[in-house]
Amino acid sequence: MNKHDDVVNAAMRAKALPEFNVGDTVDVQVLIREGDKERVQIFNGTVIARRGKNGPSATFTVRRIVQGEGVERIFPINSPKVVGLAVKTRASVRRAKLYYLRDRTGKAAKLKEIIG
Repeated sequence: MNKHDDVVNAAMRAKALPEFNVGDTVDVQVLIREGDKERVQIFNGTVIARRGKNGPSATFTVRRIVQGEGVERIFPINSPKVVGLAVKTRASVRRAKLYYLRDRTGKAAKLKEIIG
C-alpha cells in the first residue's frame, strides 16, 4: 500500500459506529433520498454476517422477517448512507456466519441472548 491508500483508508474510517458482532440485533439508520428530500429510515434485524472487519470494503449483512418473508440487506460499514447503528441486544453465537437462520422461522430462529 502506498501513502495515498493510507490517507483514503483513514478518511473512510473516520465514522465511529459502535462495536457489534454477528448475532446482535441492531437498528441501522440509513439515509434515503426521495426526489430532492432526504430522510433517515431504520432497518432493524439480526446481523448474520460480517466481512472485512473495519477495512474500506468492510460490510455486514442484516436479516429480518417482514410479513412472513425474509429480507436481507448488505451495508458497507464506511458508506455515507449508513448514518448510525444502535445495538439492541447481543447474542452468544458459535459461528462467524449465521446463514442457517435463513431456513428457520419462529422459535427455531432464536439466539441465546447475552444479559448484561
